[in-house]
Amino acid sequence: MDSTLTLCAHLGLDLAAVALLTFGVFYPRHRRRELVPAYLALNVALFAIVAGLGTVGGDGGLALGFGLFGVLSIVRLRSDALQHQEVAYYFITLVLGLLCGLPALGLPVAALLAGVLLVVMYGADHPRLFARDRRTVVTLDSVHREEESLRAELARRLGEPLGWTVQEVDYVRDLMVLEVRFRQPEPSVTSRELTVRRRTTRSRTIAPSHPKETV
Repeated sequence: MDSTLTLCAHLGLDLAAVALLTFGVFYPRHRRRELVPAYLALNVALFAIVAGLGTVGGDGGLALGFGLFGVLSIVRLRSDALQHQEVAYYFITLVLGLLCGLPALGLPVAALLAGVLLVVMYGADHPRLFARDRRTVVTLDSVHREEESLRAELARRLGEPLGWTVQEVDYVRDLMVLEVRFRQPEPSVTSRELTVRRRTTRSRTIAPSHPKETV
């Protein structure tokens, strides 16, 4: 009976932690609805595996190792490429399932470690952290041999370049492809006023005209 209550307490902690991570942090920031069931299913499935193997004992450690290897390999089986932030959420989801599923780990310790993971992920993926830093792939219609001229061209088109990686140089078509990390310029006062005016104009709605009734 005590083991059942302990398992239920760990399950409640795991569900609360993964729900907070998925619905409180990930979805409001990234709006990737298709990844929500993937995170929830992966977390709960891993919790069930760890909790079940923890009660078996014996060769459970070996089976747990093979099981984790299989679960981690599933992350690579995807139809579209995941961003680094989404891979980080996958990893945190896996670790939450592991921590909360271990029956030998006390509930206060598991809750503390889960809270640390949630706080770290909340801060590491906060939208205000390096808010103006961006990364994009740029194709230039000329080949720049001098670093200063290339930096000036990227600054004119994008903003302050923080670094770049040359992916392709084509002297026949006279173009070069770069992966650029840059910082967006701060919006000027004029652009801010124009944005406010546009939002104000869009918020105004014209009342629909009703046809006149004839008696």
